[in-house]
Amino acid sequence: MEDLQNRYLSICAEVQQPPNMCVLEVLEDNISSDGSLKLTGNDHLKHGDRLTDDDMVVLSKTLVGISTIKGVDLRYNNITDQGAVYVAHLIQESESLQSLDLMCNNIEADGAEVIAKSLHKNKNLKMLRMTGNKIGNKGAMHLAAMLQINTTLEEIDISDCDLATQSVIAFAIVLKNNRRIRAINLSRPLLFSLQEETIIHMAQMLVVNKTLKELHLGKHDMTDTGVERLCEALKLNISLRYLDLRCNRITRDGAKCLSEVLKHNPSLEILDLSSNRIEDDGAVYLSEVIKLPNSKLKALSVTSNNIGKQGLMSFNEAMEVNSCLTHIYFWGNKLEEPVCVAFSRVIRSGRLLAEHTDVSPYEVDGHVFLAEASHGLRRHYYWTSRYGEDGDSSNSALALMTADSLALQV
Repeated sequence: MEDLQNRYLSICAEVQQPPNMCVLEVLEDNISSDGSLKLTGNDHLKHGDRLTDDDMVVLSKTLVGISTIKGVDLRYNNITDQGAVYVAHLIQESESLQSLDLMCNNIEADGAEVIAKSLHKNKNLKMLRMTGNKIGNKGAMHLAAMLQINTTLEEIDISDCDLATQSVIAFAIVLKNNRRIRAINLSRPLLFSLQEETIIHMAQMLVVNKTLKELHLGKHDMTDTGVERLCEALKLNISLRYLDLRCNRITRDGAKCLSEVLKHNPSLEILDLSSNRIEDDGAVYLSEVIKLPNSKLKALSVTSNNIGKQGLMSFNEAMEVNSCLTHIYFWGNKLEEPVCVAFSRVIRSGRLLAEHTDVSPYEVDGHVFLAEASHGLRRHYYWTSRYGEDGDSSNSALALMTADSLALQV
């Protein structure tokens, strides 16, 4: 680490740029045991400004050739298209870099283009996160084209990047033939059509794709019609394990379609329906499937779905019948006292661990209530906690996927 600090200071002197104290502090003592270098701009405990394009000039030259660096986390900095050129240089020249997080910088279409071109022949990078960079339709098209060439990338996150219909469809088409991508996040595109063309193409992709394990389609304005098309494809899909449909317009009819998928498709293990409107009937449809002995669903999120006593009690009964479901999140629904009492018993008995749900029981004047707990499928997605990271056990979805992957390797 001392050698790396000296190298950084030497390059700063070479390009006549003052060293960034934040970078020096991280190089001194903050490289994790797995080789990850965290240079996030939203950590208020660090001393120094957020990284700029000028900082990337020095940093890229410093890290090239350092085999101990496996991942670089550059979230919440001020990197623009100009700095993306040096990020691309790092990708091209590094032989050990496996993960790169550029969430919430200021990279636009031109920056996305140079990063995409740097990945054409790259043989090392497995994870790329571009979340929150306004790369738009043009930048996304370059990344989609890159996936036709790249044979190494396994996980790509381009949510909140202002994708349009054309680029979402392009990713769906590319994934018909790509055999490496295991997880993709296409949440919150800017869609102006009511025909749900993007969902139709995603459904066609799921019929033929046999490697994709994680798909995020949140904020697609998806209706029950779109869900029905997805479900037709999912009945034929044997690989997808994590489906994220949060913040759409799914009602009880969509939940019924999904329950039929869960009945016949044993591969789907994690389902996120947060912020839809499945209500009691939708909850009952899902819980009836969870009760079945062949149900493989391990995690379910139905937060803010206008579910009342009948629906929530059906989930409680399902958990008593089938032990496979270990994670459930239902805050934001109608938590009447019988529901509070029932889930309080489940939590206190140990059937449902406190860190595997988003409610916590408490009692006042002999009455049981549920308070909100800060747990969820993606607990630390848009912020970095001092006491937990995106990869810890509080991220239920990631913990489940990782545990299953390790089990398969063994």
